[in-house]
Amino acid sequence: MKIKFKKKRLYLNLILGLVWFALGILNLTEDDKIRWTDYGYLLAGILYIGHFLYDLTNQYLTIENGTIRKNGLYGFGKRINLNDINWIKKFAGDYTLKTEQRELKINTELIDKDSLTELNKILTELNLPSEKNPFANNI
Repeated sequence: MKIKFKKKRLYLNLILGLVWFALGILNLTEDDKIRWTDYGYLLAGILYIGHFLYDLTNQYLTIENGTIRKNGLYGFGKRINLNDINWIKKFAGDYTLKTEQRELKINTELIDKDSLTELNKILTELNLPSEKNPFANNI
């Protein structure tokens, strides 16, 4: 299951990418003298569009096979086993999932409303004691 980004965040990266790319193309075609910054605009546009495509494909979180993985660009995503979680902290729009050795922070402001409901359901089902799971009181 994928926990999705808000569409606003995704499309903001796409729009920024298109603007930077168009600015680069405009600068390359307008001036007779080409500067290195013209290529910088193109590179920034390509990077933003690539970031949009990566986020669109992989989304924010992936929950499968008893693990939760925060997808990060360039393969640096964090992963923890759901069974190893022994504490959930809910503070200022963030969830912090803690195990003995690891910690995973989840920014709920980046998550789509329907996906956030699914995430809350999964975190409720972890069957942690209520003082360690703020979602256990919602049952």
